[in-house]
Amino acid sequence: MSPNLTLAIVAGVLVACGVYLLTERSLSRILMGVIVMGNGVNLLFLVAAGPAGIPSFVGRGDPAEQTDPLPQAMVLTAIVINMAVAAFVMTMAYRSFQLFGHDEVQDDREDARIRALAEKDQVSSTYEEARFQDTGEDMVSE
Repeated sequence: MSPNLTLAIVAGVLVACGVYLLTERSLSRILMGVIVMGNGVNLLFLVAAGPAGIPSFVGRGDPAEQTDPLPQAMVLTAIVINMAVAAFVMTMAYRSFQLFGHDEVQDDREDARIRALAEKDQVSSTYEEARFQDTGEDMVSE
């Protein structure tokens, strides 16, 4: 039996939607992206596991007909990790809402300074150009 193409497409769409939501600036959308992408990856694990079979207990049935329990264990672990990441992002969004009245991620001042330098095509005062003689790569061994 081949893997179900519909489930694979649904998993791909869920992952794509999750990645799109992760690129937003609002932490509530990032939270939804984490959850949707986690569900897509879990579905992809189950699709990749192959067809369903009999439970994998030693001494019960033919081993060729038994299902592999590893993908199911990985999905259970991924659910717990996804829940922990979602709780962390939710607390960050709540704290951001308490402090600023919204949950959007602000630009970092250092990022803005570096962006302004790049637009002026200048280098930072801390930039040090590396030359081959500094690393010893241009030394010819005789």
